[in-house]
Parts: sequence; structure tokens; C-alpha cells
Amino acid sequence: MLTSLKGKSVIVTGGSKGIGRGIAKVFAATGARVTLASRGEDALKEAADAMNAAGGDVRYALCDVSDWDSVRAMVDDAAAAQGGLDVMCANAGYYPQTKIVDMDPDEWDNVMAVNLRSSFLCVKAAIPHFDKAGKGRVVLTSSITGPITGYPGWSHYGASKSGQLGFLKTASMELARYNTTINAVMPGNIYTEGLQGLGQDYLDTMAASIPLKRLGAIEDIGNAALFFASDEAGYITGQQIVVDGGQTLPESLEALDEI
Repeated sequence: MLTSLKGKSVIVTGGSKGIGRGIAKVFAATGARVTLASRGEDALKEAADAMNAAGGDVRYALCDVSDWDSVRAMVDDAAAAQGGLDVMCANAGYYPQTKIVDMDPDEWDNVMAVNLRSSFLCVKAAIPHFDKAGKGRVVLTSSITGPITGYPGWSHYGASKSGQLGFLKTASMELARYNTTINAVMPGNIYTEGLQGLGQDYLDTMAASIPLKRLGAIEDIGNAALFFASDEAGYITGQQIVVDGGQTLPESLEALDEI
């Protein structure tokens, strides 16, 4: 059993929907004090209200994760409201599907800002609070897309998620002086609102390509993030864990027929 995170101060960016909501839900269920950060107030309020109704201690903050002033203010306010900062879950991201030939360069830049720049900003804003506390945890939400696999239309998304892992390696060394670890969760196909929008054919095809024959739940990613935030993971840093139901393991679709 993991050491309790009850009373710990946690920030989850992109926490109102999808994987971020799953991460926040898992932390809230342990008794952590959680701030959800995103740009959409209606979705934030609905998510916070639902978690609080289930017994959580959850607040929300509007934040543009690609903007330094916005991120710094959000982190400082959350730390003030929650008695410091113990865990930063830099989860915010999005994945418009556009092939390279059709992609406007501004779309590329926006994906990089939301998915990759935001990881740097969240870590930078958290450092003074980890320094004050004498310890900290950072969990990045990367992906199998980019570091391991590819998919047409997601060149920018894949590049941003690979970039997070490059950032992770050096960040782990620089954060060590603050007794802070940084690790990444790499989800496969997780059943979220965004994935639903790709259509049932896509969902069925993806499920069929996974040895466990199902898409992941948002809580599956939350549980992995919870482990990285725990005392038990205190000697793990600069690492990543794939949570994909075995999706990246088969050499071919024919290999799945042998299961």
C-alpha cells in the first residue's frame, strides 16, 4: 500500500477533462488537496464540483498553460491556498489531427506551446515552492505517440511528446538539488472525450490492436501518476512508464491472433 498523500498539495493542469480529470480524481480520492487548472471555466467548475461531492478537497484556477505569467500566478495562488506545493502534474495538452501537407505553421507552434512549453513553465514555476518545502514531485503526461509510435496527422503532437522526454532527462538532474523527482507517464489509447470524437470505428480498431482488448481508463493513468508522487517512488527520477495495455508490444496484428 502506498504511503498516504492525504493533505498533500497537488496541481493538475488540463485537469477538467480526459486524462487530467482521471489524475485529479485519483489524487482527490487519497485525500490530497487538488487544484485543477485549465482555460475553460465551465468544465473546471463541473469537474471540481463532482470531485468535491465525492468527498474531495478540490479547487480550480483558470490558466493559459502556454503563458508564463498565467502559469506562475496559478502556481503561486495554488500554493498559497493549499499550504505549499508537493506535486505538479503537468498534463495539459491537445491533439488536432492535421497532416503535414495541410498543416498551418501556427498550428504546429500552438501544439508545441500547449504540450511542450507548458511542461517547462510548470516546472519552472514550481521550483521555488519545492525549494521552500525541501522536496517535490513532478509528473509529466507524455504519450506512446511520438516516443514509440506514429500516426498520420499527429506529427506535431508526437514531436511535442517526444520533446517532453528530452526535457525530462536534464530536468531530473537540475531538480535533484531541490530533492525533487520528475517522471513521465506514457498513455496508450485511453477512453476520453477526445478519443470519442474520433469515432466508433477508430475506437474499435484501437481496442482490437491492444492485447488486453480494451482501451484504458483515465484512472489507469491517475494510478501511475500517484505512484510517481508517492514516497515509495522517491528514488525514481528521469524515467517513464508506458501504460497502454500492451499496445506497443505485438510485432504485427497477426501476432494478436496467436493470443
